[in-house]
Amino acid sequence: MATLVSTFGGRPQSAPALREVPIEANVEARAFADRLRRGDFDVVVFLTGVGLRALLAVVDGDGGRESFVAALARTRIVARGPKPLAVLRELGLAPWITAPEPNTWRELLAALDAVGTRALEGLRMAVQEYGTSPAALLDGLKARGVRVVQVPVYRYSLPDDLAPLQAAVTAIVSGEVDVAIFTTATQVMHLLQVADAMRQGSAVREGLRRVVIASIGPTTSEELREQGLEIDIEASHPKIGFLVREAADRGPALVRAKRASEI
Repeated sequence: MATLVSTFGGRPQSAPALREVPIEANVEARAFADRLRRGDFDVVVFLTGVGLRALLAVVDGDGGRESFVAALARTRIVARGPKPLAVLRELGLAPWITAPEPNTWRELLAALDAVGTRALEGLRMAVQEYGTSPAALLDGLKARGVRVVQVPVYRYSLPDDLAPLQAAVTAIVSGEVDVAIFTTATQVMHLLQVADAMRQGSAVREGLRRVVIASIGPTTSEELREQGLEIDIEASHPKIGFLVREAADRGPALVRAKRASEI
């Protein structure tokens, strides 16, 4: 992404805001794999490609990939978007349902609703979680009578090296940033968490109101709004290339407008 920003003439300041940490021992993942082989689930929902790969790593370690994939082939599969879909294709599996863009929990529920809410009632559904528990999705499934089993595979944590993120906080507060690009909701939460730890929480929020905020899609935008921050640009497609190009196209004029409003 930094290379793309440079290509469009910007000066990127990279601030890694998260790392993926496997759930210790993966007890839940192993239990899920065993239950899947026994036929305990009617539907399996994969929310991320990296989560599905993490599950495969677990079953590989147990020597059971072949039986795991065979069990998936006997089960209806729901993919939230293109990344889990790509992994499924590598395995030779076709999903029952794929959520359309922008691939949020809303589109996923709508795609399931198209099947018919009566058809969902009583289904035994496993949901692969990513980083944090997708509360809105789980609540929506339960409201439709689905029997949900959560499968946590990994969680998000702060980076080991906080220096780049701390430098980003300082740059935002001091007015050295014109555009802030966010690609996940967790980045937003972690930036503000680090700012609060630096006793710069209020200052960084005020600083973000003076910069152009670009979001990759609805899930990230939702978190920004939850934090009281206005989104200036949301990518027309939830992909980094679209996000950076549209920030390059629209960003300069938006920056000038924000600067003029401060005079």
